[in-house]
Formats: sequence, structure tokens, C-alpha cells
Amino acid sequence: MSTTYPLAGADRLSGPAWGALLVLCGAIFLEAVDITMLNVALPAIRADLGLSTAMLSGAVSAYVLGYGGFMLLGGRVADLFGRRRVFLIALGVFVVFSVLGGFAGDGWTLLIARFVKGVAAAFMTPAGLSLITTGFPEGPQRNKALLVYAGTAAGGYSLGLVVGGLLTTLDWRWVFFGPAVLAGLILVAGLALLPDSGRRDRARGESDVAGAVVVTTAMLLLAYGVVRLEDPATGWVWTLGALLAGLALLGAFVVIERRAAAPLVRLGILRSGPLVRANLAAVLFVGSFFGFFFLITLYLQEVRGWSTLQTALALLVAGIDAILAPTLTPRLVSRFGNVRVIFGGILLGGVGYALFLPVGLDWAYLAMFPSLVLLGLAFALTYGPLTIAATDGVSESEQGLASGLLNTSFQFGAALGLSSAAAVSVAALAPVLDPLLEPALAAEAELDALRAGLIVPVVGVLLAALVTAFGLRRRVERKDESAWI
Repeated sequence: MSTTYPLAGADRLSGPAWGALLVLCGAIFLEAVDITMLNVALPAIRADLGLSTAMLSGAVSAYVLGYGGFMLLGGRVADLFGRRRVFLIALGVFVVFSVLGGFAGDGWTLLIARFVKGVAAAFMTPAGLSLITTGFPEGPQRNKALLVYAGTAAGGYSLGLVVGGLLTTLDWRWVFFGPAVLAGLILVAGLALLPDSGRRDRARGESDVAGAVVVTTAMLLLAYGVVRLEDPATGWVWTLGALLAGLALLGAFVVIERRAAAPLVRLGILRSGPLVRANLAAVLFVGSFFGFFFLITLYLQEVRGWSTLQTALALLVAGIDAILAPTLTPRLVSRFGNVRVIFGGILLGGVGYALFLPVGLDWAYLAMFPSLVLLGLAFALTYGPLTIAATDGVSESEQGLASGLLNTSFQFGAALGLSSAAAVSVAALAPVLDPLLEPALAAEAELDALRAGLIVPVVGVLLAALVTAFGLRRRVERKDESAWI
């Protein structure tokens, strides 16, 4: 059973629909802000709790493990047991463990809080997205709702840096308490404004427990392997072992799903060309985006010596996507279609990365400005239409699954892009690293290493453009302007 919000017109949203959409946008904004805020607060957390580098990076990785490991399961659970119910329960868990993280007095408490928050987000995010794709009729209303939702998420990633910088100046613990307060308000609003989405009846004996255990373990191992890529010093054996074990379990999962009477994931959904291409493009595009901003943050703070707040304010211009995504993007999608807008956004991203490649030690902010503006515009044009493309045409009973697949792609893309860019940069710096180097030479060596890492976003976005171009070609062949084939 699903609930479709009352309509106010062919392309206008009613009051109840706007109320529900604001709750869901608040949740995705919370999730996006929470990810980026912690990165800004890491130095303050290390100074206060006396954490090692491994424990500090673990606070970031723990969230990725929980999020990436349980996302696919979270999307399917929402389909089976009620999207509203799963969304609100996950939001409540998010509140509790945000508070726990704020009171953390040691590294292990922080790690546990971050991991469980990641798990909660893995259930909350696909449930929230599928509440939109099942609650709004396919067409202009759903597209508008998805683009507003995606624009809110995009803005959250950018504004999180600024908000995190401001809260950290008060106390790093507010980086946890702040999201707890916001999540509590969203939870209260959700209880009042989200209509019951129902649940799909399913006999207890039909539950695909084996598939759920295997795929969750596989995703955890893959996420673990990906986040270890950024630190080759910890040993390639464990990293490669985790990745191979994860892939092997995914193979076992496919076998289980083929034999299951009621599979957790209907493998036929992966035969959808639009869905597969949207997910591949999501991995590559988001990976490029996060890898680039990781490197530029290091450049501004460690090479140029800018403060956390200066860096946050410098990157704020990339938050233009929060304005353009719900205003400009819907008009472009309506006129040119999803795939052309996605392709154009990806190309703009490529230009932005290329313009930053010759970065120097004495670059003025005006020299960086064009890249930041182009990347904000690229995110605005790409993120929302990818969300539409990945869920368009999928049956209502599998919207949670499709949403889980897409969010898994976003999360793994972010982790893979960041880890790959960091690994290349570290590898380039290692041969010339010498504590006796003069400061000027050391800064130049670090800059050369960052330039090497910047090649990763360029390659990633070119591959994303190639995947999308194939969709364009197929679309022209079929002469079908309504779907990304």
C-alpha cells in the first residue's frame, strides 16, 4: 500500500505534499550536513580527546561502514515493513546516537556513535527517498519534488563545512548536539506530517534472512576495503583481502537470490539500463566531487595555512547548487530531458577540475573562483536528475530498493573518490618526503602531490561522461525523449 499526496494541479504541489516534502528534505539536509561537519571538527576532537591518527580517521570511516554496509538492506526493509515507520525509527536512533557522540569521552565511544549513526542513515535515507517516489505521481510533480529534495542535499554538503566551522568555534561537541536537535525537530514534524505509507504483507517464512546477512556482510567488507585505500601504510594485504572477500560474498548473494522464493533483491531490476547507468554515473561523478574537495581543503589549510573558517567561507560559493537545483534544473529537465542535463552538468564539472590543475602556491582566490562556481553548477545539474533517472520506471514495490541502490552508489562513490585521491597524493609525496627539506621546498613537494591527486577527479568525471554519452546515443536511436534508455 502507498499514499499519494493530494494534488493541487498538474505540476503544483498541495499543502500536505509540501509539508511532507519539507520533512523529507530536512532529513536529507541533516544527513548531508552531518557528513561534512565532522571533517571540519576533526582537529579539535583530536586535541580534546588525544586521539591517534588511526582512531581519528576511524571516526570518519565508521560512518561510511555503517552507511554503505546497510544501505541496500535499509532500502528493502522500507519496502517490506513500511517506509514511514522505518524512516521515523531510524531518525529516532540517529537522535540518540548523536547525543551519545556529543558526550563521548574517548575514541571508542565516538566510533560506536558514528557507526550506528551511519546505520541509521542507511535506513532513513532510502526510506525518505522512496516516500517521495511513491507519494508523488510520476511526471512533473515527482520530478519537481525530487529536484527540490536533491537540491537540499547538495546544499547540505556545501553548507556543512560552514556550519561545522561555526559550531567548532563554540565546542566540537556541538557538531553532534546540533544534528541531534535538528533530527528531534524533524522527527516531531514527521509524526505529524507524514501519512502512513502502509506495509507490504509478507509471511514470516518468506523472509530472505540468508540474503540479508550475506549482502550486508559483503557491503561492510567492500566499504572497509575502500576506506583503507587512502592509507596504504596500514597494509595492502588487509585492504585487498577485504575487497576480494566482499566481491566473493556478492557472488554468493547472487546465487542465493536466484534460488530464494522471495528474494531480498530481485536481480531482474539490474537489467534496467537507465538504473545501471544512473548508478555508475553516480559513483563516478560523486567520487570525483568528494575527491576534489578533500584535496582542495588540504591545499587551503595545510599548504596555504588558511584557518578552518576561512576555508569554509571560501568553499561556500560551491553551495550555489542549493539555489540552482530547485530553480534552474527543473526548467532545464523539462526542456531538454534528464540525460542531456546530466551530461551537461558532468562536462561542466570536468571543466572545473581541469581549470584547477595548474594550481600554484600563491594563487589568489579569484583564480580558484571559476572552478568552485562551475562545480556548484555541475552538482546542481547532475545530482537531482540522476535521482530521477535511477528511480524512473521502477515499480512501486521496489522504489525503496532502487533508492537504496542509488544512495549506496553515492556513498561508495564518495568514499572511493576520497580514498583514491588521497592514495595517489600520498604515493606521489612519499618519494620526496624528507624532514630536512626547507619549508619552501616542502610546500612545493606537497603541492606537486596534490596536483597528482587532482588527476583522479578528472579521470572519474571523464568516465562518468562516457557512461552518460552511451545513454544519450541509445536515447537518440530509440527516439524516446521521456526515458533514459
